Amino acid sequence: MMSSSRTPEQSTERSGVVMAVAAYALWGILPLYFLLLQPSGAFEIVGLRILFSLVFCAMIITVTRKWPALVAILRQPRIVFTMGLAAVFIFVNWQVYVFATLDGKVIEASLGYFINPIVTVLLGVLFLRERLRIAQWIAVGTSLVAVVVLAFNYGTLPWISLVLAFSFGLYGLIKKRVGPAVDAVSGLTLETAWLAPVAIVQLAVVGTSAGLTFGTVSLAHTLLLVSAGVVTAVPLLLFAAAARRLPLVYLGLTQYLAPVLQFVVGAFVLGEDMPPARWIGFALVWVALTILTVDIFVSAPRARRASLPAQ
Repeated sequence: MMSSSRTPEQSTERSGVVMAVAAYALWGILPLYFLLLQPSGAFEIVGLRILFSLVFCAMIITVTRKWPALVAILRQPRIVFTMGLAAVFIFVNWQVYVFATLDGKVIEASLGYFINPIVTVLLGVLFLRERLRIAQWIAVGTSLVAVVVLAFNYGTLPWISLVLAFSFGLYGLIKKRVGPAVDAVSGLTLETAWLAPVAIVQLAVVGTSAGLTFGTVSLAHTLLLVSAGVVTAVPLLLFAAAARRLPLVYLGLTQYLAPVLQFVVGAFVLGEDMPPARWIGFALVWVALTILTVDIFVSAPRARRASLPAQ
């Protein structure tokens, strides 16, 4: 009789898939959360998001007794300053994303995360001197055509999509340089600590101009703003846990869930406009992603076989 029990490796992979799907699903419905924060503006939301994320991370580190690990990282100036650079790019990403959501441009924001894998490939060429395979060049070329089509549709370059794609791509590149030396919670703690002064200045400017909405609308609204730290940290922690359990190929596939959900929210929940030219542009991006994904699945086994020692 065949046993129906799973091996430890299968159980680990299964839990990794669940965590990855949960992380990207939470990121995918993030626009709905930010819309609930109105009438708060983008600058106030991001400022509070930074500060409450820092507080939440400090609580996690205290509960898990990981302060010694964070102190050990702080004794390495190169890593600390590298995380400061990462903080710059994630700040740009957060600010533009929240602005796009509140401005009714969720679909354009989703495009940024659709083309992010293509941007990551380009950054590998520019900064890591990686050589592209033919399929990867085709995917990059198809994406460039898509951007041109969308530029004609928008009447200008889809700057929100491009800023989101490149800021997150550069953020990922920097985090890759740091590698396993910094865990997810310590990384977010350092990033938000670097950004805390910026957040305070940002909130002060909003307070002296338009006026802060925090604590003035309703108890539910205030609690939603306070929960920004949890909303930021939880999917990140789920993703970090999934990354330790899943092969990179499978992890890469799940990343498409977030922009798909964002697209669905923008097009079908919020009813944003999708003229034919925009459908064509998105279709070209999806073709490019399909080519890239197939190439990854074809090339990964070859790479593994090539790395095996000769018998």
